[in-house]
Amino acid sequence: MDEIIARSNIYGLLSRILLQEIDETLLETLKNDATILEFFPNWESWELRKNLTNKEIIEGHLNPDFVNLSLLHLVPYETFYTRDDQMIETGGANPVTDFYSAYDFVVDYEVARVVSADHIGIELEFMHHLCEAQQKAMEENDTEAVDELKKVQHRFLNTHLLKWAPLYLINMKYESRTPLYYDLAETTLEFILSDNETLSQEV
Repeated sequence: MDEIIARSNIYGLLSRILLQEIDETLLETLKNDATILEFFPNWESWELRKNLTNKEIIEGHLNPDFVNLSLLHLVPYETFYTRDDQMIETGGANPVTDFYSAYDFVVDYEVARVVSADHIGIELEFMHHLCEAQQKAMEENDTEAVDELKKVQHRFLNTHLLKWAPLYLINMKYESRTPLYYDLAETTLEFILSDNETLSQEV
């Protein structure tokens, strides 16, 4: 049970940071949570993190980096990488939507502020959603549902995230201007690869 809670929390955290700019509440968590800091070693040792105010860190460093990595220079959408014309599929023909609808996952575009359901942050949020469903099934001792949800997670990783996210994350790592987003790219890539390996042994 501890493992599924940890996996769910990690997917949720990575999704949140990749989806939107950092706000002061999240920044305080990123600065002070010892467990989270283990995933972001360069961020933890960054001198400016300790010397600047939260507002200076957000407005002067993190938000400009987020815009650079998510809106200006890189494209965090699956169909950009998987379609021959490099166009983002914004409608119902997007291949992730079948997965989402089958497992009652609804994308709130207004809250997420994305143009398509295949944004990396949304796909990670879907994995978080599946982990929460698995946790619920475990609490109810529904082994059949647990097994099925593990298979779905494994299938989604291999059909979607692992087909394109590594390339985006590698580019993100080298384009990043702050230790937080550098670490985020590295941690996300390592985590989805490791999680897929674990699931491969269980399904």
